[in-house]
Amino acid sequence: MSENRPEKKKKKQPVSDRRKFILNMARGFGLATMGGLIWSAYIDEATASELLLRPPGALKEDNFLKTCIKCGLCVEACPYDTLMLAKPGDHKPLGTPYFVPRDIPCYMCPDIPCVPVCPTGALDEKSVTTDDKLDINIADMGLAVIDKESCIAYWGIQCDACYRACPIFGTAITIEYSKNERTGKHAFMKPVVHADACTGCGLCEHACVTEKPAIFVLPRETAMGKAGNYYIKGWDKNDEKRLKDAKEIKTTTELSKDSALDSLNGNLGDLY
Repeated sequence: MSENRPEKKKKKQPVSDRRKFILNMARGFGLATMGGLIWSAYIDEATASELLLRPPGALKEDNFLKTCIKCGLCVEACPYDTLMLAKPGDHKPLGTPYFVPRDIPCYMCPDIPCVPVCPTGALDEKSVTTDDKLDINIADMGLAVIDKESCIAYWGIQCDACYRACPIFGTAITIEYSKNERTGKHAFMKPVVHADACTGCGLCEHACVTEKPAIFVLPRETAMGKAGNYYIKGWDKNDEKRLKDAKEIKTTTELSKDSALDSLNGNLGDLY
């Protein structure tokens, strides 16, 4: 009799418990997805922030982001609608002001109306002031960079659009003339950007005639390299002053114990 006894059926899990389990799984998945999206958005913003062009007088990017309260007063003060506030979906630090030179550059207003209205100092008046007067010519919004491969002036086609558009005419961008050896009878008129004078206004980028601008503005830290403080410009008296309190540091190795000649002879001997 016992052999024919049917097996015990497993006790059914209450419907409410299954629902809780499914809801908990859904919540966990939702939270994980949300966290991933937030992290991805943060990474996108952090990366984009390094390439954004800020208004004149903006502090260094890290300090700017800490100081700017996203009030939008600088955007309202701009008479050319150059400045924009980053909005959701732009993949830029939300609510912060920036501009895109190819669309609308900074037109270098002498009174720089966007700067004095800043309530927190994120746009620093002192950085754009000379002799107690606002001076847009010393602004540092970025640095123009030329792609010589796509600049038609470097091909030999006569173009000086960026040179003519530059508000610091003949100083921030100059023209370098050289003979076109390919034709033998034409000259290259190559634009050259001078980092010490360029304000990064982007008027050159806006004026560039190529489909994608061959001259474009980047934040100065991105556009320029860095030689390091251990290199001295011997021809620059001010830079050479840094040697005044410098101390010599000698590093001794087994190789440096020998004279240069002995070391060279020894190395040559190892080759034979």
